[in-house]
Formats: sequence, structure tokens, C-alpha cells
Amino acid sequence: MDAIFKALNDPARRALLDSLRQRDGQSLSDLENLLDMSRFGMMKHLRVLEDASLIVTRKEGRFKYYYLNALPLQKVMDRWAAPFLQRQARALTELKQKLERDAAKEKPNFMMQTFIRCTQDALWTALTEVDQMAAYHFACNVVKGNAQVDSETTFIRPDGSAMLSQTTTALEPKSRIAMTFEPQFMGPDAPASHMVYSLES
Repeated sequence: MDAIFKALNDPARRALLDSLRQRDGQSLSDLENLLDMSRFGMMKHLRVLEDASLIVTRKEGRFKYYYLNALPLQKVMDRWAAPFLQRQARALTELKQKLERDAAKEKPNFMMQTFIRCTQDALWTALTEVDQMAAYHFACNVVKGNAQVDSETTFIRPDGSAMLSQTTTALEPKSRIAMTFEPQFMGPDAPASHMVYSLES
């Protein structure tokens, strides 16, 4: 927690987080236009944010892209504000899943990262077994289907309606799952997104 509060205790670093909240996946050159400081000073601030896990990075060729990671802030909220929050607002941190949204051949526009102290088997089960998936979802208490390649999982709301469906497009056991993500509640013409769970031990 100390690293998080240290990182937030600077207006320049807060401005960087605000910029990433508005447009995730920016490069160093993009962020340099935000603040009147040297490249070295900018990199120093980004390093503090990365050490606090408030941002995560992705390299593509010679370029590095920065993403806001909101999960550490959720942990802070859970520690002091959890008694006043509904379970739905805390669902992501209950699983503490590492989520990466992957648009094929394009840099992701949204990333989250967290560290979970558990076995690889336990985390894999939580991400692939429908009863486990239902337990941590913020709005659905039933999940039908399975996470095998070309198979669909559907998340069912308490009223029996389908909220969203996922179709597995690639699977590397205990390492990586790629899926399409289709929000059913937005209608049949809603565009599908792509997401990737990437597990590292």
C-alpha cells in the first residue's frame, strides 16, 4: 500500500493516470505532450507508477505502451470502504484475475494485471470451470457451457436472461485463454470484442 500512496502523492503522476484513464495504451511520446518536463523526468514518474502496479506496459517492436491498472486502487477501496460497498463492486478483486484484452494484430486498448498467491491449477480452474466462473461474476449467478476451443460459455442473470457469451478461440492449458466477448444485453448487432487471460507463474 505504501508504494501506491507514494505514487499518488504527486500531481504529475496523477495527471498521467488521468490521461491513461481517458485513453489507455499510450506511448512515451504520447504522454510527453501532457507534461512540461524532460523525457528522463517523465520516465522516472512512469517507473514509480509501474513499481506501484498502477500501470502495466506492453512492448511492440521499438515501442512501449502504457496502460492504467485499476486493481491496486480497488484493493485500497476494499480495505477501507468494503463494508459500505455491494459485492458487485468488489467482484473483480475477489478473483484477482489477470485480464488482457487482445485485438488481433493490434495493440490492446485495455489491460489489467494482478498477482494472486495460489497454485496454477487453482487459478486455471477458476477461469475455466463454469461453477467457479459464476461465483466471481459481478451480475450473473449461473454460467452455462464450457471453455474448450470453439465452445461457448453464456452468463445468465438472476432473471434468466443472457447477459453475455464468450467463445474460446485459443487455449494453452494453465497458460493462456483467448476468447471473443459478446454482450447479449446490447442486442444482436453489438460488436464482439476480444480478450485474453494470460497466466504467468
